[in-house]
Amino acid sequence: MAAKRTDTDMTKGSPMSIIFKFTMMLLLGNIAQQLYNIVDTLIVGRFVNPEALAAVGSTGTIMFLMFGTSNGMVAGFSIVTSQRYGAGDPKGVKASVTNGFFLSTIIAAFITVLGLLFMRPLLVLMNTPADIFDYALTYISTICAGIVCVIMYNYCASLMRAVGNSKMPLIFLLCSAGTNILLDLLFIINFGMGTFGAALATVISQGLAVVPCIIYIYKRMPALRPDRSDWKLNRAIIKEQLRYGIPMSIQYGITASGTVIMQSAFNTFDSIAVGAITAASKFQGIITQGMFTVGQTMAAYAGQNYGARNMKRIKDGVKAALKIYIVYSVIAALIAIFVIPKFLWIFFDSDVDVSLYIPWAMPYLIELAVCYFFLAMIFIYRHTIQSVGYASLAMVLGFVELGARMITSFYSIAVHNYYIAVASDPFAWIAAAVACVIIARVIFKKIEKKWADEDKARAENKEMNNLGVSREDN
Repeated sequence: MAAKRTDTDMTKGSPMSIIFKFTMMLLLGNIAQQLYNIVDTLIVGRFVNPEALAAVGSTGTIMFLMFGTSNGMVAGFSIVTSQRYGAGDPKGVKASVTNGFFLSTIIAAFITVLGLLFMRPLLVLMNTPADIFDYALTYISTICAGIVCVIMYNYCASLMRAVGNSKMPLIFLLCSAGTNILLDLLFIINFGMGTFGAALATVISQGLAVVPCIIYIYKRMPALRPDRSDWKLNRAIIKEQLRYGIPMSIQYGITASGTVIMQSAFNTFDSIAVGAITAASKFQGIITQGMFTVGQTMAAYAGQNYGARNMKRIKDGVKAALKIYIVYSVIAALIAIFVIPKFLWIFFDSDVDVSLYIPWAMPYLIELAVCYFFLAMIFIYRHTIQSVGYASLAMVLGFVELGARMITSFYSIAVHNYYIAVASDPFAWIAAAVACVIIARVIFKKIEKKWADEDKARAENKEMNNLGVSREDN
């Protein structure tokens, strides 16, 4: 009996159904990842002190910078995998797997060394309050030292998603989340390791998730399992992967740089404001995982259909995703505004007066919630643009976000206005969403024309060849 397929051909079937099912499966995994990030924050806040809670939150933008640039790079590598898979090129798929592994290893080493050398001056540059500085440095330095575990898990997961398997990354991530929670309890509560223990738990749990991913790929996913002959450098594949990976990494880096500037604006207020944003952002991070998730879905969907040369199906997929996320954004906004504030207390010890934090948290929640759909648009269009061969052009969106965040953040610092500081994200989302639509329409038309010209040329050549054969017969 043939083994059950663990991949999915996204070039066939209803785009709405495929995107919805794939996104929901990924969403569960991404929420699980956010949940164990919340556990870090929750246990630190309740069992260390409020300063440690604020410290973990103040490094969130640096983590986004490190994770975003590295994950953008490995996601770019997997675009090549999805395109080769959609085009029916098994050797190309396997070559992309091995060469992507080589590149991911180099990236991990580079980020680790660079991060550890410059972490302290970066925290100083970000106006990190003195009472949380040491906690923040310990936490983020530990994460940086173990980032190879995070990168390798994300690379393995992105490979599985590239060929349409969203179920197994979810299962491995759920196991990782459970491990993280247990280690948090052990390191922070039992051993009193503070923010170092929280970071160490995150790194170890991600590292432990890598092993079953690799075993599963080798045993159950022959499409991704390299042969011995595939373990060699392939310049053509590496060049193609870097063509996608570098722009995507730069784009994430640009976006993350904007959030670092935004965090610098938040840090000009006291540690209570930073703590309030930290607690609220952890819940909001769960909600906005839906937007990040649909981006992952569109990367795989658009990549496979681009490999199959089906632009109509790609456009239908974009429309389907937008329809799904109109509904999602409305529901998410209602939850953010009316539900999240009631649960902020879980991050604080019973001795802390949570009412001091609510006035800082509410503007943050409301201003972002009303702009959720613009964030969804960014991820839908950006990942589609990247997967159809225009990763470098997608960087424009990163610059748009960076510019918008810089304007609002620096202005808020100048006038010391919290509401303007909080508006940095919504302003960036709206600006980038508008740019997304314009760029995507231009690209789609260009690809359709290119394919039409190629098809016409092939047809003319075939006709010429047929005429030549006919003359010879005569």
